[in-house]
Amino acid sequence: MPDPNGFMRYERRLPARRPVPVRLQDWREVYPSAGDELVREQASRCMDCGIPFCHDGCPLGNRIPDWNDLVRGGDWDFAIEALHATNNFPEFTGRLCPAPCEAACVLSIAGGQAVTIKQVEVEIINRAVAAGRIVPRPAPERSGKSVGVVGSGPAGLAAAQQLARAGHDVVVYERDDALGGLLRYGIPDFKLEKEHIDRRLEQLRAEGVVFRTGVNVGVTVSVEELRASHDALLLACGALAARDVADTPGRALRGIHLAMEHLVESNRVVAGRQPSPAITAEGKNVIIIGGGDTAADCLGVAHRQGARSVLQLDQYPTPPNERDESRDPWPTWPWILRNYPAHEEGGERAFAVAVTSFEGDEAGDLRAVRIAEVSVSRVDGRRIVSVVEGTEREYPAELVLLAIGFEGTEEGPLLANLGLTRNRRGGIDTDGTWQSQAPGVFIAGDMHRGASLIVWAIAEGRAAAASIHAYLGGDGELPSPVDPTAVALSA
Repeated sequence: MPDPNGFMRYERRLPARRPVPVRLQDWREVYPSAGDELVREQASRCMDCGIPFCHDGCPLGNRIPDWNDLVRGGDWDFAIEALHATNNFPEFTGRLCPAPCEAACVLSIAGGQAVTIKQVEVEIINRAVAAGRIVPRPAPERSGKSVGVVGSGPAGLAAAQQLARAGHDVVVYERDDALGGLLRYGIPDFKLEKEHIDRRLEQLRAEGVVFRTGVNVGVTVSVEELRASHDALLLACGALAARDVADTPGRALRGIHLAMEHLVESNRVVAGRQPSPAITAEGKNVIIIGGGDTAADCLGVAHRQGARSVLQLDQYPTPPNERDESRDPWPTWPWILRNYPAHEEGGERAFAVAVTSFEGDEAGDLRAVRIAEVSVSRVDGRRIVSVVEGTEREYPAELVLLAIGFEGTEEGPLLANLGLTRNRRGGIDTDGTWQSQAPGVFIAGDMHRGASLIVWAIAEGRAAAASIHAYLGGDGELPSPVDPTAVALSA
C-alpha cells in the first residue's frame, strides 16, 4: 500500500543536471541517473489518492501508483515488470515524454508539486538495464501469419514487438539507413543517446523481428510486392511534412532551413555517418522560429555547434508560470512557460513576435531578419496573426531554423498506390479497428494522429497490433490502450 504521508514528508526534487559548461563540450545526455535514496523518496510522495488521475493523463494507462510503491519498497524487479506491462519502451518515454501524467497527478491540484513520475519511470528502466533484465521474450509458437510494418519509429517498433510476441512473423521496413525513425536522427543525443534504441533493436531481433533499412515503399519496393508478401500491413510513417513560411519575403535566401534538416544532419555527424554538417550554427547569429520541443532541440544543437548568438521567436504571448484554472483546469495539460535544459545553456527568447521579412545581401545570403510584435486570435476556428504597427525591428542572422510544426504525413507514391488521401489534419483516417480504406492496411502513430507525443505513438502502436492480431485470427487478445478516436484530456 502506498505511503499516504510521503508527500507531506518530502518535497518534489529532481537530480541535478550536468553542469552547463561541461555538457556543452559533448553530446551526452543532460540528466545523470539519480541515486536510490532520491528515487525512493520521490516515489514515496505518490499517495493512496483513491482515483489515480495519472492513469487518465497517460494514454498507455501506465500503472503508475503500482510501480511507485514497488520502488518505494526497493522492489525494482517487480517494478520493471509492472512498467513493461503497459509500456514497451519506458527508456524512450522516461526521457522524451513531457509527462501529461504529472499534470494529472492529484498533488498538482491548486499549483501543488506533482510526483516526479517521469523520473521514477526512467530510473526503473535504468536499473533494469544495469541488472540485465532487458531480455528477449520470443513467442513459444509461430502463427504462420506475416505482417509488414512500414516505419521504425516508436509506433512501428511497439506494434512489431507486440505482434512478434504473439507469434506472427514481422518485417519492419525503414527508408533511412538506420532504424528508429524520428528517435534516430530527429532527437539529439543530449536528450536520447542512441544506445537505448540499439538495445531494444537487439531485443526485437532476438524475438524474431526482421529489419530492412533503405527501403522506400512505393519507390524502391512496390506496394503490391509488400501486400503479396504479408497478410497485413501497418503503416507507421510519421508526420514529417513540415510547415514552412513560403509567403514570407526573402524565404528563398540561402541560410533559411527547416528545423529537421538541421537536426538530421547534426545527428548523422554525431553518429559518425556524415563527416560534417552542411548546415551549421558555428560562429553565426541564429534565429529559431517556434516555441516547442523541436525549437528547443535546435537551440541545444546550436549551442554545441558554437553559435555566436541565438534568438528564439514565438508568436504567442509569454505563458504564465502556473496553471490558469479558468483556461486549463486540472487534470488537463496546462499552457505554462516551459523552460527546457537548452534554455539554461544560453540564448534569448522573444514572445508575441513574428517575422515580417528575411533580409539578404547582394550574393543572396541571409544577413538579417525583420520581426514585429503581433497578436494572435481565432476567428471561426482559424488562427489570425495581426501585426502591431510601429513595432518592427531588425536582428542580424546568418542562419534561420523553422521549427513551427508539421502538417501531417508526407504525400507520395505509398499513399497514392493504396488510394489513401490525407484528411484536413494531414493524417490518414481509419475505422474503429485502425484499418484504413485499403483492406488489410492499418495505420498508427503520427501518421494517423498527426505530430504528437511519443507516449501516444507507443499507445497507438500497441492498439493497432491488437487489431491486426484479431484480424489475423490470433488466439486471445493483445492489450489495446486506446481507440482511434481517443484524445488527450481536455476541459
